[in-house]
Amino acid sequence: MPKFTTPLEAFLYWEKHQPDAIFLKQPLDGNVLNYTFKDAGDEIRKIAKKLIDYNFPKQSHIALLSKNCAHWIMSDIAIMMAGHVSIPIYPTLNAKSVNQILEHSEAKAIIIGKLDNFSSQKEGVPDIPKISIGIYGESDGELWEDLVQKMEPLKDVRTQCLDDLITIIYTSGTTGNPKGVMHTVGNFMESTNTLILLFELPQHLRLFSYLPLAHVAERLIANSGIILGASIAFAGSLDTFAKDLENTQPHIFFAVPRIWTKFQDKILENLPQKKLSLILKIPILNTIFKKKLKQKLGLKEAIFICSAAAPIASSLIKWYKKLGITIQQGYGMTEDCCVSHFNLPTASKIGTVGKALFNVEAKLSAEGEICVKNPCLMKGYFKAPEMTAAVFDEEGYLKTGDIGEYDHDGFLTITGRVKDQFKTDKGKYISPGPLELEMEKNTDIEQICIVGTGIPQPLALVTLSELGKSKSREDLSSSLYKTLVDVNPLFEKHERMDKVVVMKEDWNVANGLTTPTMKVKRIQIEKIHQPYYKDWFTKQDKVIFE
Repeated sequence: MPKFTTPLEAFLYWEKHQPDAIFLKQPLDGNVLNYTFKDAGDEIRKIAKKLIDYNFPKQSHIALLSKNCAHWIMSDIAIMMAGHVSIPIYPTLNAKSVNQILEHSEAKAIIIGKLDNFSSQKEGVPDIPKISIGIYGESDGELWEDLVQKMEPLKDVRTQCLDDLITIIYTSGTTGNPKGVMHTVGNFMESTNTLILLFELPQHLRLFSYLPLAHVAERLIANSGIILGASIAFAGSLDTFAKDLENTQPHIFFAVPRIWTKFQDKILENLPQKKLSLILKIPILNTIFKKKLKQKLGLKEAIFICSAAAPIASSLIKWYKKLGITIQQGYGMTEDCCVSHFNLPTASKIGTVGKALFNVEAKLSAEGEICVKNPCLMKGYFKAPEMTAAVFDEEGYLKTGDIGEYDHDGFLTITGRVKDQFKTDKGKYISPGPLELEMEKNTDIEQICIVGTGIPQPLALVTLSELGKSKSREDLSSSLYKTLVDVNPLFEKHERMDKVVVMKEDWNVANGLTTPTMKVKRIQIEKIHQPYYKDWFTKQDKVIFE
């Protein structure tokens, strides 16, 4: 396999050596637009030429606002080719958040791609050059398609250097304003090569890109595709997602815990647990069922199936394992370019996030905070030197903000967040993470947030899964109460939850209660619900409906 120094070098190689191979597969209006490496290269070179013609200084910041699509990848490579730095923006952000990132990043221009509702985001875009992609229905500024028609392709491509910034990724943090994490070309290559090496990824693999490319993990998976000369497919819409995934049968499938829960809901909706358990007990049916299920889920040829970004319940991993699907849990963050800890096929332990990777030094602080050092740590937060200094210790380790424990075999378990701890009115500190993981074993629960500031015992605030929503209030109350009774004895008296409170509405990006990567925004939830804690606590019922 050829060795590449930069992502741009890799793309140029495949453009030259396999011009007719399919690089990008974009569903659109019931059809699929296939872009070969040559097709993509032609459009990329013309957009890169346009970016150069703006006469911005080298390493200027170019924003990219779009859902995952073929043009996201092409835009990213065009920005590299022009010698600039990409500023990816989550496509679900509102106008205020979009503006905040564009202003803070000092973006010189923006590429506007596939979006659900750009009209609501539009006012957040300042008066900077805009390139819109017409096939997705956008028309602000200059049209991509017009530029492709009239521009001459860029011939002299600028070389990327390892120390060049490649991107500034604004974190989807659960608290405060997003921070701009600066990563270099070298960081991306180190992280990508680690992924390729650990999971022995082959050349020309198939990828399915659906988690936001504005997130570092999905971006690195796409980068591995560029390095390996892969074919990258996308989802047409939420309605076609399942079919698009099944048609692709990717070699890598990465999902956050909430997606694994959604898949489980769908399976149990069609096949209740009792019937499923019966099928799995019959050898012939067991084999046929597992094969068909993997095919249907799009996981038949997956080499590497993983969950990360948030803790996943051990019970869920075990449930999938019975179906012949092995989910490897890992741990990393934007700041360490996802190179931290991982369960590997050769060394795995359910309930942990694995061992420190071969190129990682890790330790726990005196307070139990996980600290890591690797060759691809961020270069810092953009325009925030004090914040950058605060997140590194005196030995150069990144302070993750997560609390953890190592077992005697070196496997790491995340037990909570430094800032998630709260104090009850008994003066006792509670780490909600372990409680939440145990409660999540109940398949009626979709999301959970353990709270308790100012009351004697914690409360479990929950939203319901599709399975939970389908039950009568009586059956649901019985199910949640049983889980409460089963879970509480596992914890110290001061940690035991007094009640379960079922929320009226789901927590999502639109109402500002989850991040774009589906992490619960604890502070926002507390802000809304804390005035009701004492009232809920004094009620007699153990399960309360908001």
